[in-house]
Amino acid sequence: MKAIPTKAVLHSAICLAALAIGGTSASAQDAAEAAEQGDPIIVTGSRIARPELAAANPVVTVSNEDIAASGTINLTDYLQTLPALQNSFSSYDSSGDRAGIGTTGLNLLDLRNLGAERTLVLIDGRRQVAAFKGIQAVDINTIPTDLVERVEVLTGGASAIYGADGVSGVVNFIQKKDFEGVTARVQNGISSRGDAGQRLIALTAGHNFAQGRGNFAIAWEHGEQDRLTQQQRKRYSGTNRTGFYFNPNKISATGQLVSGEPFYVPLDDVHYFDTSREGGIDVNYDGVPDFFGAQGTPFDPGEILQPTPPGQQPYLYRRGGDGTLVSDYGTDLLPETNRDIVSAVAHFDFSDAFTLYAEGKYANTQSFSLGQPTYDYYLFIQADNPYIPDAVRPFIFPVSPFGDPFGPAGVMVNRDNFDFGRRGEDIERETIRTVIGAKGDISPNLSYDLSYVYGQTKVTANYIGNILSDRFYAAIDAVSDGAGGVTCRANVMPGWTPFQPVVYTRAPIPPVTFSPGDCVPLNIFGEGVASQEAIDWISADTTDRTKLTQHVVNGAITGNTGSMFEFPGGPLGFAVGGEYRKEKSSFVPDPLVEQGLTWTNVLGRSKGQFDVWEAFAEVNAPLLADMPLAHRLDVDAAIRFADYSTVGSTTAWKIGANWAPVRDIALRGTYSHAVRAPNITELFGASSQTFLAVNDPCSFVQVQNGSQYRAANCQALLTSLGVSDPASFIGQSNRVGGLVTANRDLREETAKTFTAGVVIQPSFIPRLVVTADWYDIKINDAINTASADQLAGLCVDQQSLDNIYCGAITRQGSGDANPGFISGFTLSPFNVANFKTSGLDFTVSYAHPTASAGTFGLRLVGNYLHELKFIPIPGAEAVNRAYLPGSPKFQITTDLTWAKGPVSFDWQINYASSTYRFDRQTIANTPDIVAPEYLKYKERFTHDLSFRVQASQRFEFYGGVNNMFDQKPSFALLNYAGAESGLNTPVSAVGRFFFVGARVKMADIFGGPQ
Repeated sequence: MKAIPTKAVLHSAICLAALAIGGTSASAQDAAEAAEQGDPIIVTGSRIARPELAAANPVVTVSNEDIAASGTINLTDYLQTLPALQNSFSSYDSSGDRAGIGTTGLNLLDLRNLGAERTLVLIDGRRQVAAFKGIQAVDINTIPTDLVERVEVLTGGASAIYGADGVSGVVNFIQKKDFEGVTARVQNGISSRGDAGQRLIALTAGHNFAQGRGNFAIAWEHGEQDRLTQQQRKRYSGTNRTGFYFNPNKISATGQLVSGEPFYVPLDDVHYFDTSREGGIDVNYDGVPDFFGAQGTPFDPGEILQPTPPGQQPYLYRRGGDGTLVSDYGTDLLPETNRDIVSAVAHFDFSDAFTLYAEGKYANTQSFSLGQPTYDYYLFIQADNPYIPDAVRPFIFPVSPFGDPFGPAGVMVNRDNFDFGRRGEDIERETIRTVIGAKGDISPNLSYDLSYVYGQTKVTANYIGNILSDRFYAAIDAVSDGAGGVTCRANVMPGWTPFQPVVYTRAPIPPVTFSPGDCVPLNIFGEGVASQEAIDWISADTTDRTKLTQHVVNGAITGNTGSMFEFPGGPLGFAVGGEYRKEKSSFVPDPLVEQGLTWTNVLGRSKGQFDVWEAFAEVNAPLLADMPLAHRLDVDAAIRFADYSTVGSTTAWKIGANWAPVRDIALRGTYSHAVRAPNITELFGASSQTFLAVNDPCSFVQVQNGSQYRAANCQALLTSLGVSDPASFIGQSNRVGGLVTANRDLREETAKTFTAGVVIQPSFIPRLVVTADWYDIKINDAINTASADQLAGLCVDQQSLDNIYCGAITRQGSGDANPGFISGFTLSPFNVANFKTSGLDFTVSYAHPTASAGTFGLRLVGNYLHELKFIPIPGAEAVNRAYLPGSPKFQITTDLTWAKGPVSFDWQINYASSTYRFDRQTIANTPDIVAPEYLKYKERFTHDLSFRVQASQRFEFYGGVNNMFDQKPSFALLNYAGAESGLNTPVSAVGRFFFVGARVKMADIFGGPQ
């Protein structure tokens, strides 16, 4: 590794230099005109001014007008129409049970499907504080829509220019400058079904003063998005909901797999086999309810979909019967979101040598969403419980179900607690961001920029519908009070402790924290029979608090050698400088959570921080110009040295070139080495409990879906655990409790990024610009935290069971109740993964003015995805993630525009090719997993139409319809593992959406001219 400057040298670099980190004062139209004229401007990915299309890095730009025409008030919803950002973490991902704990309402950009943590989001080229504990991902909800002038998206190689976290690239939000006057905008939108409403109010006021040397502006924006539930869409609720489930015809009467029959078929009216909203009562302890409800009605298990050998756990689902409908668990499609943002900007030019500028922003976002209710399996209710239905009592075994001759008799109850209320999150995020800086010219060829950025985010996360475990177990252990009433055993038995065979939920049982005599008995036999007093006693809302802070000091000197020497193409451009950044994150869980009394318990508080000193340099050499076969030849390079308090020294660099042999054609390319240091959560996060879905890869219906090693590894693993017949092993397909931990031994990721492209501007077709750029990104030593489901698969898909993944999975052994069953896991990040993606970006832009029919325009942004591979550990087989939902082979967004006088129209066509429902490894190993017509989700083909009318100089109104032909999500809403996978594929379930809005320009309230 090359030697790098010490902290003292880096500190000196900051003190002696000033950073021009991408600030630009040009409007989108001005920037386009400057590019056409060849005037130098600042573009994302460089600090050196140059013509826009002369940059070596491909940059895709969208304007404020493009965003307004989309009709959405959510920036992420619009940016997802860009192929590079399609798989970003949107409001759909941050609602219901799809949202990770504490992420409700977040909007995070994910460039190239490589993760939000590898996508660097900037505002005017400067960083913003994150919105979630321990990571650097920016919540796009905190960026005011009306102040955005344009958004620039750059692929790869950004670490050398902007520092870590830009492994996959940069998304830079350029804000409006020198705003003068007052504008007000209102917008309202609603779906054709009368829901999923969106509303926006924005006010902006600005004023130039001192003969234009100074300007200040302030803006307020209020946005609202209504909550949308699955129950508001008929196809997702009741018996209508359809998903893929095991084909009952796949297994013959003799227990053999039937050739030619698909493993999974689409079915509706699907229920869980062993649980009920009213409580499924099991009297013979075989795992299947015999009765249910307050009356003790015999339980109808429904149609068996997957026969299982004697002694094996039954398949999770049945068709029909008295079990809980799978669709009842449907959660939110969109969260309720309210956001208020107040922004202020100001600058004053004291002289050419000294301009003082400042920015301030306060953003408040409140998000609310409900998920699933709590549920309980194998609750043991002793025979003396007065709430047991009389119809059930004659069937209670008079002996303990646990083989203890002195243990109590009773029944088992499986229950879905809808009548206790759904769990949910109500989260408030407050973000403050301030910038203060100075810039100016040192000489005609030299300038400086020095700035300080401070950011703070406070998150107050309220979790709704928690059940306190110790109180719950006490409340369901009810006995007669001897006076004709019912009380809790804990109220009459000194030293009471719960007697529960904890198999599925709320493990381990916590110690009792309530006072004797306080317990309120809870009736769980029947839906809605429990008293509100009892529900209130066992329930509690909890509040976690997070605080993130960021300090960034950066400075640079930029200029050119025009006063000393020039290449044939012009002077050498350069930028040198330094940066200091400090990030802090602290997390304080609710005391009830910290005591282990609720689900997903955090086992302690967490606090972490790091700082980094950096020095950087960038050059652009215009070697040739206006010569034969060299209309223009530029070469640029950048390097960044960094010293982290966590991982030590890193180096990032890039080289690039732009060669136009003739005026009409330019060839461009870059090669770069990028880095990402581990974030605070990956290094210092507190251990926490979690419950995640695990579809056992060693189940006999899954064992063929993995690598070539899975079958043999499962055979050896299950045999060692005492499973008598591994070939017929079912395992579980449900949620399992485990731990999430950090890893302080992580090191930085490294990436190699290559881009090569062409820019065509034919002189014989004025105003036509065509670009095509190939990208290739390879990330080594990537930090990867596998999910519990992935962890189980990775364990048995390697060449040997001796790997880090098997060590993180716990299974029951021969002495346990269910040998081979997964009983726990530990999720930790490791530097073990590799990512690789490559493809082709292409754009077309053309405008054709006519004398009488107006101006016709075409804007096209497209992508061809060549590969998207993930290698979980060195030497493992690559997992191909290309052509799955979120990563289609082709994606094209086309805008056809027309404008004449005060009227304009924009017809946007969004196309994405069909994607596979299952990864191709699974399809290759199991060609008959589904019928051929179900192997793929259909393509996306939506049409959005918008219009704009400039009624007068001061008044404008606009409107439109998105998803004009009401394309719906693809058929089948559950995948074979029971996880939702079709609710948003290939389009949102919102459906057709209408919007209208108006913008009013008013006189300058500060007295300036209009």
